[in-house]
Amino acid sequence: MKGAIIFGSRSDLEKMKGAATCLKEFGIEYEAHILSAHRVPERLTEVLKRLEREGIEFIIAGAGLAAHLPGVIASKTILPVIGVPLNAAFDGMDALFSMVQMPKSIPVATVGVNNSYNAGMLAVQMLAIKYPDLKQKLIDFRKNMKINFIKDNSEGVEL
Repeated sequence: MKGAIIFGSRSDLEKMKGAATCLKEFGIEYEAHILSAHRVPERLTEVLKRLEREGIEFIIAGAGLAAHLPGVIASKTILPVIGVPLNAAFDGMDALFSMVQMPKSIPVATVGVNNSYNAGMLAVQMLAIKYPDLKQKLIDFRKNMKINFIKDNSEGVEL
C-alpha cells in the first residue's frame, strides 16, 4: 500500500501534514512532493509517471488560489486523486469550487478546505476495500472513536 501527497508550494506544508498523519496512523506508505502544475509541469509529469510505475494506488493533491494541481494530476493518470482545497484566498472557496467542478470523466474527489486529514482518511477507506488487514484497522479505529467520544462527553457540559 503506497500513495503520494503532492502540493504546489512550500507554504502549504503545514496544511498538508494532516494527510501524512492519517496515513502514518494506518501504516500506509507515501511519498510527498512539492510540485506545481504551472511552474514545473514537465517535472510533475515525470514524477507521476514514476509513481505509477512504482505502483502507487492514490494521490492526495493540495492546492490553493487557481487550484489546478489536482485536476491536472487527474488528467494525467487514472489513479484516484483526492483534492484538498487550501485557504490561500477567499477562505479557500475558490479552490474548493475549482476542484469540485472538474469536467465530466476527469473527477477529483474533494474534501473540506484545509482538511488534509480527511483526504488521508478517504484514501484509507478506498484501500480498505482491497486490503483486509487495513479494513480491520479502520473498523477498530471507528469503534475506538465512538468509545472515546462517548467517554469524553458522557457527563454533559457546562455552558
